[in-house]
Amino acid sequence: MTGKERREQLLDVSRALFAEKGFEATSIEEIAHRASVSKPVVYEHFGGKEGIYAVVVDREMQRLMDQIVTALDGGSHPRELLEQAACALLDYIDDSTDGFRILVRDSPVASSSGTFSSLLNDIASQVEHILGLHFAKQGYDRKLAALYAQALVGMVALTGQWWLEVRKPKKDEVAAHLVNLAWNGLSAMEHKPKLRSRS
Repeated sequence: MTGKERREQLLDVSRALFAEKGFEATSIEEIAHRASVSKPVVYEHFGGKEGIYAVVVDREMQRLMDQIVTALDGGSHPRELLEQAACALLDYIDDSTDGFRILVRDSPVASSSGTFSSLLNDIASQVEHILGLHFAKQGYDRKLAALYAQALVGMVALTGQWWLEVRKPKKDEVAAHLVNLAWNGLSAMEHKPKLRSRS
């Protein structure tokens, strides 16, 4: 194998192990054993477990972010954008199950820092920009776009984590229900909502 081919092999082996066992339970010895190389070969390419994990995570984050950004660039109507973003996340979960497991295992959605949380914040920023434009057109307070972006992205991400394990109903049906809840909620939004139970 060339150096580049060996590096890719080590990344593939490590990705599968990190998805299966998590960062803490995966060892350099196991990575080397599964790749049929010695431990020094792994160290030579990545400097250690942290180095190889960082590359695996960066690749997964970039892959997911690219899919979401492409989805958000692809439509003009807000409902269409919502559909495309929900489908992009569910497609990523379906097509890159190991990658998604790595992102959510060591950095749960509820955490305020970490891989998946950082990625969700990046996605929410994209959504916030789009929502802000539509809020301004509809007479809503544009400053609230950040709050709604976090709510929408969080709803889709948590549902995606749940769906990763159950895989029912079908992916497009899950996306349709997410969009139904979000869109029908957004389309009937009050300009100045108040809590009825605290009036």
